[in-house]
Amino acid sequence: MELPKIGITIGDINGIGPEVIIKTLAEKKLLDYCVPVIYGSSKVVSYHKNIVGGDFQFVPVRSAERVTPDRVNVVNCWNDLANITLGKAAVEGGQYAFQALEVAVGELKAGFIDALVTAPISKDAMKLAGFPFPGHTEYITKELGASESLMLMVSPGMRIGVATGHLPLANVADVITKELLIKKLHILNETLIVDFDKGRPTIAVLGLNPHAGENGLLGEEEESIIRPAIVECKKKGMIVNGPFPADGFFGSGQYHKYDAILAMYHDQGLIPFKALSFGTGVNYTAGLSSVRTSPDHGTAFDIAGKNEADPSSFRQALFLALDVLRSRRDYASMHENPLRKRDKPAEVEDGQVVEE
Repeated sequence: MELPKIGITIGDINGIGPEVIIKTLAEKKLLDYCVPVIYGSSKVVSYHKNIVGGDFQFVPVRSAERVTPDRVNVVNCWNDLANITLGKAAVEGGQYAFQALEVAVGELKAGFIDALVTAPISKDAMKLAGFPFPGHTEYITKELGASESLMLMVSPGMRIGVATGHLPLANVADVITKELLIKKLHILNETLIVDFDKGRPTIAVLGLNPHAGENGLLGEEEESIIRPAIVECKKKGMIVNGPFPADGFFGSGQYHKYDAILAMYHDQGLIPFKALSFGTGVNYTAGLSSVRTSPDHGTAFDIAGKNEADPSSFRQALFLALDVLRSRRDYASMHENPLRKRDKPAEVEDGQVVEE
């Protein structure tokens, strides 16, 4: 069976992206599971390889359409001699990160690679380079033709989606609508079934306001928007509960009882996620036709070039891409053969298991 080709964008060349890529792919055992294809520059990879040291080998290729098996492949996305300024957000860093991303997404759409893992970019550098999107997620969502996607943070013990992604906190309440939450919950439910092999997934929804609005005393969004969205999803057969007060939900360990959680905004979901899972977490973009993952950290300019970066999250991002590809393949196979059935898990109602 042909190994999956995993595209890897180099990210900001002045950050730790190239370092964590090299440290991850230096483990030759990975070549038993996939064919890695780095989108960037052989010269930049060689520069960072000299910092990291060790026995890391790669071959340059023109495109992932023709790769060398059993080797790390590098697609040269530019021919310039890059000006590397480690630890700084520079226009060149944004330009090269954008070029690598454009080429990689183009080859993903063409079917030359099977999944995409993106190394961290600097939003400041990308803005200097004229990148017209808040981040990777929004760009890839548009390029793959999806009307909506969901930022889903994944670790061995937790999955947290965020309804409003990269958005200023002052704008969150105006953006959250019943229709938006229903879309996000449908994406989350579908990705749990197809991408994470959950037969009947259980989902918890967090409130927007302190104490989930305290019955309208601290805000009305829970009663006027969030609860009606949950009711609508339940009518469609989804197992969705909430809205829960975010502080007590995590403080009491209630998050352990659910397959996934939908937070209302970025920090509501990512603060507890990173506090509990930093270094093992992965950012997964749910709702796309193709698989895209990334590590749960940024460019870490403060340690760039010091050979101090931990590759654990990037390694997990690569493994998750492989796991999701396998899960999608198995799901498609199961539906081609209706004699294969999934085990049906017990339902969860308000945090309690309901036996059927």
